[in-house]
Amino acid sequence: MLSRRQFVASTLAATVIGPVAASAQGYVVPQQHMPVYVTLTNGLPPNELHLDPNTFHLYLTMPEGRAIRYSVGIGRPGLYEPGQFSVGAKKEWPSWTPTPEMIEREPNHYKQYEDGMPGGPDNPLGARALYLFKPQIGDTMLRIHGTGQPQTIGTRVSNGCARLVNSHIVDLYSRVPIGTRVVLYDVA
Repeated sequence: MLSRRQFVASTLAATVIGPVAASAQGYVVPQQHMPVYVTLTNGLPPNELHLDPNTFHLYLTMPEGRAIRYSVGIGRPGLYEPGQFSVGAKKEWPSWTPTPEMIEREPNHYKQYEDGMPGGPDNPLGARALYLFKPQIGDTMLRIHGTGQPQTIGTRVSNGCARLVNSHIVDLYSRVPIGTRVVLYDVA
């Protein structure tokens, strides 16, 4: 596996992607958080997801050394989990249930949702979710998902998942099949 330093050092030129919305829920997404095409020089295989938590960028690798770079929000300190995963499930407007650990950490906030919350614009998983699995474990409870709080992109705010602006996760979701390899790099 590449180190974070090797991966980051490989990113070159960037070109903004076409019609992915520049606003979300009345919030204008800053230009630096818009998806862009980039050129990579590290020889990563196409059709993988690579997340650099230090720059808050998620890369979808493509043929010929290209990638799409999305800006993300990530897990708060102590909750981000690096490693290698695969996309084991995909859901549109997914329902959400906080984990027992989330309820234990913040019962005043999460206890009310212990029986779950239906999908929709107010759901913490947003418009789409990619479910991260590991062999021998299955669902890790980690997700790459949308958010109704686009102003949190570029911050360490979640309970371990990576979040994108809803219009950006819709774009990514359409490009990523079940089984896609996902690498979440270490925090420096």
